Amino acid sequence: MATSGAHRHLEADLGDLLGGAIDGARDAILQKQFAAGYWHAPLEANVGMDAQYVVFNRFMGRRPVETERRLVEHILAKQGDDGSWPLYHGGPGHLSTTIEAYFALKLTGHAPGEPALVRAREFIHAHGGLARAQVFTRAYLAYFGQFPWEGLPAMPVELMLLPPWFPLNIYAMSSWARETVVPMLLLFARKPRIDLEPGCGVEELWLRPPTRSDLAFPADDRIVSWGNFFLQLDRVLKLVGRSRWKPLRKRAAARAEKWILERQDRNGGWGGIQPPMLNCVMALRAIGYADDHPAVRSGLHAIDDFVIEHEGHLLFQPCVSPTWDTALTMRALLDAGLPADHPALARAAEWLIDNQIFKPGDWSVYNPDLDPGGWAFEFANDWYPDVDDSAVILMVLRRLRLADATRLERSIARGMHWTLGMQCRNGGYAAFDTDNDAAFLNEIPFADMKAMIDPPTEDLTGRVLELMGNAGFDLDFSRARRARDFLLRTQHANGAWWGRWGSNFIYGTWSVLLGLRAIGEDMDAPYVKRAVRWLEEHQNADGGWGETLASYDDPSLAGCGPSTPSQTAWAIMGLLAAQGRVTPAVERGVRWLIEQQQDGTWTEEPFTGTGFPGHFYLRYTMYREYFPLMALGQVRAALEAAVTVPLSFETGRVAVARAPLVERAAAASA
Repeated sequence: MATSGAHRHLEADLGDLLGGAIDGARDAILQKQFAAGYWHAPLEANVGMDAQYVVFNRFMGRRPVETERRLVEHILAKQGDDGSWPLYHGGPGHLSTTIEAYFALKLTGHAPGEPALVRAREFIHAHGGLARAQVFTRAYLAYFGQFPWEGLPAMPVELMLLPPWFPLNIYAMSSWARETVVPMLLLFARKPRIDLEPGCGVEELWLRPPTRSDLAFPADDRIVSWGNFFLQLDRVLKLVGRSRWKPLRKRAAARAEKWILERQDRNGGWGGIQPPMLNCVMALRAIGYADDHPAVRSGLHAIDDFVIEHEGHLLFQPCVSPTWDTALTMRALLDAGLPADHPALARAAEWLIDNQIFKPGDWSVYNPDLDPGGWAFEFANDWYPDVDDSAVILMVLRRLRLADATRLERSIARGMHWTLGMQCRNGGYAAFDTDNDAAFLNEIPFADMKAMIDPPTEDLTGRVLELMGNAGFDLDFSRARRARDFLLRTQHANGAWWGRWGSNFIYGTWSVLLGLRAIGEDMDAPYVKRAVRWLEEHQNADGGWGETLASYDDPSLAGCGPSTPSQTAWAIMGLLAAQGRVTPAVERGVRWLIEQQQDGTWTEEPFTGTGFPGHFYLRYTMYREYFPLMALGQVRAALEAAVTVPLSFETGRVAVARAPLVERAAAASA
């Protein structure tokens, strides 16, 4: 009885702490809702975004002096001690990002003798100079005569004429690659040359006058490989490209132009992300569109809207995340106990339903019989709804009580049909397309970021599996069974699952465990226990969890890194899902979150979001707010129910037998 009493006191103490922390976080996040109903906060990437905006302005003949001055302040503030700029907070210096930052500094009047540029130049020289720049960086420099076009891969605009059934065509590429490649086909066909002001070039970044071998893309060590095949094809295409006889060029260019104009969003952007937005406007300029043309004018407006004030600096965002932020904030508030008919949730739901997409997009090229009904990540991006946003939104909408119940039900029905219908052949789910897994495309010379395809991933499949479970399906449902089997095949030997869209194995493992719990998997299965053991073994001494983004390049760093609020929340929710009780590991994680909370929120410097693993990362400002609130709310609900399972999106609880506190204490100790 003494043990039982001590445990009751422990739980009462934790419950009191949870109440205050949840109330503070809930009130703080409610105050940040916009009048239209959504939540939205800045999204930060590396300073290459700022630099590319400066370069873009010069391409377009613009010079917003004050804006660029403040962007340069941000660039300089992020420079490392070694003179470089990293891809993420605390990461190693990145050559191409440093080259772009250096170029932007020179374009804005900074002299090569300034200490910041001297240190950057030393880093660039030490890492191979301009000859080692990545393709996007080479392209930006080539537009200004700072990199030979011979050093760019052959990208003939005639690619636009290849039909969808051909292995190499634009629809075989990932949505983000497709949106970026099409305008670059026009740019590469026109090879624009923008004159620079004296002293703005970067010729000093070459180690020596570049030779053909300096500009060549590295060959594969294997004699026979896709990489070497495409290198030979690149040489052939460049040779053919020197001919003046290009009978299909005009037709292909017209198709690319039409494709770009058709896909311009209602807010003027393209795809809601920086690369296609900049490239589409530059492509239209290269083929003769004037600044006052409606497509160019609205495109410039959308691009300028990505410049935002954040934490004392001006920065250029890679994209915006209102739909994602709104859905996850709503989930956190529901988990924190906000009533399902609360006015804030009702306003947010109406905004989400208003932004549901009912027109076919690029996804329909390979999935023509599926009716639309998904949601996009951004304010306006009707061509590219994504499965991840749609799954989270549907799980949230299912928990609400709205005045117009019929409209809500119709929205859920259309969204469920589209989201579940995006399943790939192997049972998994990808972000924007189905069966977009032609891995050989990552071997073309243009694809040095290895991001040309959008294959199914563990984290997304776990999310959709959770949606299925919340909607009442179980493993008798063929889609659920196939998704579960995909997860069985992709689990790593150590028990963890890779995370495509968040860092990294903590994110992937959390997503999968919630999906398995919701769909009714046996959570005592050996493979689930391996995942639990991996999470517990990677808890930090302070009680939190963290994982460096370097784990994408070095798997030995999986689950390793300083504790962060978002990653700690993921681990807590994953353990709750797998174990069904508040274990000592979960309690330590909760106490760490509570100790770190300040004024209802948390601070988080590290980037924990992923764009392209190994190449591009994101810092979601609101991750540090809604994920901890979500985890704390689930823990409190578990304690109140005398069980600890999380708690499905739909009901907030799973019906399991209640265990006396003393039995749960013994189970936790075991």
